[in-house]
Amino acid sequence: MVQIPIVETERLILRDHRLSDFDAYAALWRNPLVTRFIGGRARTREESWIRFLRHAGMWHHIGFGFWAIEEKASGAMVGEGGFHELKRDIQPSLEGTLETGWSLLPHVHGKGYATEAIRGMLGWAAANRPEMTITCFIDPDNLASIRVAEKCGFIERVRTEYGGEPVIIYDHQPS
Repeated sequence: MVQIPIVETERLILRDHRLSDFDAYAALWRNPLVTRFIGGRARTREESWIRFLRHAGMWHHIGFGFWAIEEKASGAMVGEGGFHELKRDIQPSLEGTLETGWSLLPHVHGKGYATEAIRGMLGWAAANRPEMTITCFIDPDNLASIRVAEKCGFIERVRTEYGGEPVIIYDHQPS
């Protein structure tokens, strides 16, 4: 079994997804405020389960993946974030990059957790995958995520489409 690294920030712990997280995880992905810019629809429990299991597989097969984001103060899983390789049908291609993603439950929006988690993730990437380009893509209407990405050093590369919807691809520029 692959040991998933733990990344600790001031207020958060980025750690492996645990079976005990699944109910909170399924609640995250059925929340329309979370999914409105990520596929546009709530996920079923079954779809969430498949996504949940994918995380361990990424770490096992490619050596990076997503972490559960745990709030230190409460011990609750409040979201997830990390890097993935999804072999997306998108141009320009993101294959071979650390495609960054993050999602947080709405009750923690506005607390700076996304920025804090992403900075922790980027620190891990700099130490463990310094040779890889770091990317992300964001729905152009998702202004909160765009602000977070830019605050964390992501620079717009190109506007394109994914799944017939407009997206902006960003590259991370280390400071």
